Amino acid sequence: MTETQAPGNGAQPATPPKVNMRILAQYMRDLSFENVAAQKKLQGNNVQPDIQVQVSLDANKREGENQYDVATKFKITSKNKADDQVLFIVELDYVGLFLIEGVPQEQLHPFLLIECPRMIFPFARRIISDVTRDGGFPPLNLDTVDFLALYKQELQRQAALQAQQGQAPAPN
Repeated sequence: MTETQAPGNGAQPATPPKVNMRILAQYMRDLSFENVAAQKKLQGNNVQPDIQVQVSLDANKREGENQYDVATKFKITSKNKADDQVLFIVELDYVGLFLIEGVPQEQLHPFLLIECPRMIFPFARRIISDVTRDGGFPPLNLDTVDFLALYKQELQRQAALQAQQGQAPAPN
């Protein structure tokens, strides 16, 4: 039995650089909780909450080498299904400061807006749970956010917007 060798000078194929990601810091940039039900003196046992969650993401390069801010913004509105009255509103802007090395430039944008939010999401979830409980409601434990689906949805939205702008008549 003979061994076959790949043509070339025997050099090993280039290995991709090792990805290194560290969370350097996490913090709340902004937090707001409004207990509308208490302000309006809403009472009764027929409260059936309908909770709407909006999530947006943002990432920015920092001055430090390979450092990025990734912000996860939540807006949560709870309304009573029976009469559509707002019960509470939570707004949280939660930021992680990341050191990221070894990610190819063409993969950096999705990495920042998918993997980084995934890493800090449990902390934001806990804050929202604590705030709703401390605000007089049962703790709101958010379902896990699918950041990949969120990223794809945003790409589709941007592509549709560009296509729409491409079809618009040119200004005179």
